[in-house]
Amino acid sequence: MNKTALLLTACAGMANMAAAQTQKPNIVIIYTDDMGIGDLSCYNSGWVMTPNIDRLASQGLKFNHYYTSSPVSSPSRVGLTTGMFPTEWGINTFLNNRKYNANCEQCDYLDSSAPTIAKSLKAAGYSTAHIGKWHMGGGRDVDDAPQIPKYGFDEYLSTYESPDPDKLITASNWIWSENDSIKRWERTGYFIDKTLDYLSRHKGKPCFVNLWPDDMHDPWVPSADYYNKKELWSTEVPFRQVLEEYDRQIGRFMDGLEKLGLAENTIVIFTSDNGAYPTFNQVRSNGHRGSKNSIYEGGVNMPFIIVWPNKIKAGGVDDESVINAVDIYPSLCAITGAKQIAGFNYSGEDMSKALLGIKHQARQKDMMWDFGRNRYFNRPAQVHQQSPHLGIRRGDWKVLVNGDGTNLELFNIKEDPNETTNIADRHPELASEMSKKVINWYYTKRKVRGEN
Repeated sequence: MNKTALLLTACAGMANMAAAQTQKPNIVIIYTDDMGIGDLSCYNSGWVMTPNIDRLASQGLKFNHYYTSSPVSSPSRVGLTTGMFPTEWGINTFLNNRKYNANCEQCDYLDSSAPTIAKSLKAAGYSTAHIGKWHMGGGRDVDDAPQIPKYGFDEYLSTYESPDPDKLITASNWIWSENDSIKRWERTGYFIDKTLDYLSRHKGKPCFVNLWPDDMHDPWVPSADYYNKKELWSTEVPFRQVLEEYDRQIGRFMDGLEKLGLAENTIVIFTSDNGAYPTFNQVRSNGHRGSKNSIYEGGVNMPFIIVWPNKIKAGGVDDESVINAVDIYPSLCAITGAKQIAGFNYSGEDMSKALLGIKHQARQKDMMWDFGRNRYFNRPAQVHQQSPHLGIRRGDWKVLVNGDGTNLELFNIKEDPNETTNIADRHPELASEMSKKVINWYYTKRKVRGEN
């Protein structure tokens, strides 16, 4: 080979290296359904061992103060997706049939004009896919919900709670059926296979994938042997088996990224949509008060792990930053150079420095929650776990209150993470100011059903 050829080869190699270094990262958000912070052994003493998810945590950064935007499925997904508190989009509990939605004073689906992570990343050159549970509109008797591509996704595959469910997993209009081609206990593996296939087919372009499995949501059916054991479906024994299999599949996904040569430049975010139910005497909430359908800590304080090899230092734990799901959209835009959709008053903030492990960050805006505003909402069975329907957190302080000002509660989460002692009477001015702010937010910012 002559000198000119060698020079050209060297230049090409350097160009390829430079391109690889500047290539935007793939992003995969693993959004677990109904997983409590105590379900992962890297967050607790290991009542159920999750070695593969623990390995994921050891490869990246784990947060102790990450919060979902709602203690139940649909609004939590809306908050993550839009970067706005879900009440501002008129969704405040799980989307059901039209009658239930009306009783809960909520819309039937997320407005397709809403800003989304997928829309922004697609505009920035990303291929986009949604694989797994949707639950932001469609299913049951809501047959006019926008199709998933309207929200910025090129490809999709989803469950019965979506406008166009995958026929292999929806033989009936319920979470699962014995007649499904892909059985309940095979679902996560199926979603992971589809995700890896998508990433493989789009290796020349950065990808954004929602990988949203649903098998940690009860009923837990770990194998065909349990089909006729309905009395066991929501008990601890099958839960353990399902969690162990789920953990195995997460490990298989990470191994799959390695085999595809994509692990080094893929951001993997692992978290949950809302708290656990049942909690098995609060072990699934790490002892926190509350559960799914409650805005006490057990319903909204979620596991959160982020991995990006060679970009995020492995084995880190952030015990200082307080992050909400609505922050993920602006943070990913900051990391990738994408732009948030203009014209919206976002609730989320850019917390990318915390997510990348550069420095701890404190939110400048207060967190807001709205759940359980009337008798039609599902609530925890135990009265002690039922929270007032509005919540606000500012720094270490958290206030819970009803929209009419009753049941005012104030907690210092740093000093009292299990919310055992209401100290509103010790700090009356703070409790009053924070409660007035969240009540005002509720009445001025919420989208009312039927509004355009």
